[in-house]
Amino acid sequence: MLSARLVLREIPRCNMLLQNRINIPPSILNYSSSSKVNDKEDDVFLRVKVQPIVRENESLDNKRARLIYQSRKRGILETDLLLSRFAAAYLKTMTPEELDEYDSLLNELDWDIYYWATRNYRTSPLPEKWKNSKILERLQEFSQNKEKEILRMPTLDRFK
Repeated sequence: MLSARLVLREIPRCNMLLQNRINIPPSILNYSSSSKVNDKEDDVFLRVKVQPIVRENESLDNKRARLIYQSRKRGILETDLLLSRFAAAYLKTMTPEELDEYDSLLNELDWDIYYWATRNYRTSPLPEKWKNSKILERLQEFSQNKEKEILRMPTLDRFK
C-alpha cells in the first residue's frame, strides 16, 4: 500500500507531467494535504477544480437549458436531487444576474455545494464569496424541505 507521504511527494511531479502533456495551466491542478485531519496522520485530500468554460453571448434560453442539465447531472445523488428540484422550482423566474450567480455556484465542487446548502460548515467551511449570496440563501431555505416531501428527481416537463 502506498503511504500518504509517497503520494504527496509524487503529486507535484504528476502535475508537471500533466501540464506538459496536455497544456493545462498550473492554476487548474491544485491539491492540499494536512498532516493531521480528524486525528489521523497523513490524510491527503486531492481537490481538482477545473476552471469553467467562458461562454460569451450565450442566450438566456441556452443558459437555462445548460443549467438544467448541470443541476441534474452532477454525479452525487444528494446534490443531483437538491439542485434539480431547486432548478425546477426557481430557474424559470431567475433574473440574468441570478442565473450568473447560480452558474457560478454550479462551478463549485459537488460536496461543497451540498454541505453549504445544508449549512454543514464544519465539514466544508463557507468561502467569503458565498456569505452574502441570495441564490445560496434561497437554496439553503429550499434544502430544509419544510413540506417533508419524499424527494425524487423532477421530470423534465417541470422545467418548461
